[in-house]
Amino acid sequence: MSYLAVKHIHLICILSSLILFMLRGTWALYYPDKLNAKWVKILPHVIDTVLLLSGLTLAFLLKQYPFVDHWLTAKVLALCLYIGVGSYVIKGHGSQPKKLIAFIAALLTFAYIISVAINHHPFWFI
Repeated sequence: MSYLAVKHIHLICILSSLILFMLRGTWALYYPDKLNAKWVKILPHVIDTVLLLSGLTLAFLLKQYPFVDHWLTAKVLALCLYIGVGSYVIKGHGSQPKKLIAFIAALLTFAYIISVAINHHPFWFI
């Protein structure tokens, strides 16, 4: 598979993952019963698996690796934070205000990951 094809798959998965997280986060805050649908439990895992595999493939094709290239290390660490905070929003038993703060934090973390990917620098804003 060509670099361009893998990159497009990765970008489509990024957008799909974001849209689905925003939907699930909104449901977690205001309509928690909607999170029980079977497709809501399965689809995010499928998208995120393809996203991760395409990301690993891109790293291999570009010969840039986490814990070697600083920008990629920042993305991986921010991804871990995003997963943790996002899980709290979707699965946590906290109050609605706490979940809302976590939801905003997850979206800001997602934005940071995207900005690092575009700029190839973990502190591009400094």
